[in-house]
Amino acid sequence: QLRLVESGGGLEQPGGSLRLSCVVSGFFLDYYAIGWFRQAPGKEREGLSCISSSDGSIYYLDSMKGRFTIDRDIAMNTVYLQMNALKPEDTAVYYCATAAHGYCSGQPSYMTYWGKGTLVTVSS
Repeated sequence: QLRLVESGGGLEQPGGSLRLSCVVSGFFLDYYAIGWFRQAPGKEREGLSCISSSDGSIYYLDSMKGRFTIDRDIAMNTVYLQMNALKPEDTAVYYCATAAHGYCSGQPSYMTYWGKGTLVTVSS
């Protein structure tokens, strides 16, 4: 059974950093791509970043480049999202997800398995 569990969210001040983790089970990270998404209150879910399975190719939403970094530890079955220079508009529930294949997509509708999310609140 495929499972994804996010952690690492919380309350952070503007300009601060958080590192989110997504621990997966039921599959290996070198088989399936993993994407990070977020959904802010009153907004649609959006794709932020993705790491593919085979060669670890990385993709970012343009607006996230330079602030967010995705990486993975295959041995630990964990994908991370390092978020720096946080802004109040980054406040959202952050999810990791997979489409159960090795290719990245930023479209939430393409994902088939989701974690339950972790809440990030950026506020002074």
